[in-house]
Amino acid sequence: MTLREQKIIRVARSWIGTPYRHQASVKGKGCDCLGLLRGVWREMIGEEPEVVPSYTADWSETGREERLWAVAIRNLDVATIDTAKGGQVVLFRMRAGYVAKHLGVLAGSNAEYATVIHAYTGRGVIETPLTDAWVRKIVAQFQFPARRGA
Repeated sequence: MTLREQKIIRVARSWIGTPYRHQASVKGKGCDCLGLLRGVWREMIGEEPEVVPSYTADWSETGREERLWAVAIRNLDVATIDTAKGGQVVLFRMRAGYVAKHLGVLAGSNAEYATVIHAYTGRGVIETPLTDAWVRKIVAQFQFPARRGA
């Protein structure tokens, strides 16, 4: 694992224990899954690439638009879905037939011991094993781009 991947994981883990707060992105105070990724982005890269519009818990479902996926493609580097690689961003489809709208950061590159750091409703930012049930929900994997200007 590279030093950069290790740093991404350290930064993501520093958010563990942050309470779940819809639309928030403040370490220790509150965030949702997107807010966690926004916070990691700010520490790793700098200013966020896009202004996040207000969104409801059921956003994107009525029009079936894969908005989160589209934003990820615009701002992150697409990675191959094959094995868990520490520091990568994973996009989950929580239910078949619904849009993909949950994000997390993979921790560890050994698939047997892989975990995902994510902000989960009612639990806050946690690190959980990347079980087969979670793996089946992954629809895309991404990498944070290199620091701008570096």
